[in-house]
Amino acid sequence: MKKHAPTGEKSGLSAVYQRVTQRILDKLEEGVVPWHSPHTATVGFPCNFQSQNLYRGINVMLLAMAGYTSPYFLTYRQALEMGGQVRRGESGYPVIKYGSYKRQDQEDDEKPNLYLRLYTVFNACQIDGINFPEPEPQPFTPSQRVGVAKSLVEGMVNPPVIHEGRSVRTCYDPRSDEIEIPNRSYFENEERFYKSLFHELVHATGSSKRLARKSLIDNKGRLAGNRVVYSKEELVAELGTAFVCAHAGIVMDDHDHSASYIQSWLRVLQSSDNRRWLIEAAAHAQRAADYLIGYTAEGESHGPN
Repeated sequence: MKKHAPTGEKSGLSAVYQRVTQRILDKLEEGVVPWHSPHTATVGFPCNFQSQNLYRGINVMLLAMAGYTSPYFLTYRQALEMGGQVRRGESGYPVIKYGSYKRQDQEDDEKPNLYLRLYTVFNACQIDGINFPEPEPQPFTPSQRVGVAKSLVEGMVNPPVIHEGRSVRTCYDPRSDEIEIPNRSYFENEERFYKSLFHELVHATGSSKRLARKSLIDNKGRLAGNRVVYSKEELVAELGTAFVCAHAGIVMDDHDHSASYIQSWLRVLQSSDNRRWLIEAAAHAQRAADYLIGYTAEGESHGPN
């Protein structure tokens, strides 16, 4: 029997960044874009069965990559506590719990300390002895998906100005706080129209009027500015778009899996200096998606429970 990882594996920050990023790189090298996984849009967001809390940020990708038909996960200890048992020979999946804290001797104005803790969880399909509910099929038809997407756009708090049909370019201008997008008839279907619009709306959440995201505020563009800052903001937009699309039931298609697209992200993420980007970008992307969806999280500590 394979040795199960303990419920909480304490690791140095660099080790956690390395392990998590390497899993994403491995998938990219296989020609798979983890944040474009259809799993979350069709099965639902991964959820801890004991607490009923949804996993968030980078954990959404890490668990969607497992590809199970159930959205429910438990740590080995949680499964035992609920009267279950992880089946012999099953391997778990890493998730991280992250947050910040202050020591008792720290001043109020001192910067909090960041922590990351690595855990291992198992899917309901790997566990015996627990009566997990059958996954609820996502009810979205094409018209329902478009309806949800439309309601998200219309319900956005303090939205930017959206100009549809004025240009054939799709872009967000942070100076004017305006989005340009071609008429929806320009796109293959309305779902692809909303996917493109969500990408720009995620950018717009970074405005000083909203989340004041540094990677958006400091971004001067790929050619005019710092390519590092540009890549960071684009990664936030990519991940945030995936989260919002999954919420609407919109599945990314083969257009998003081009070899050049995959190679461009491999080059960015393979740099040793960029290993922490993925986790940080996923956290910012989650906040951006929350803003668009209208979800208010109670804190930023995400993990197995």
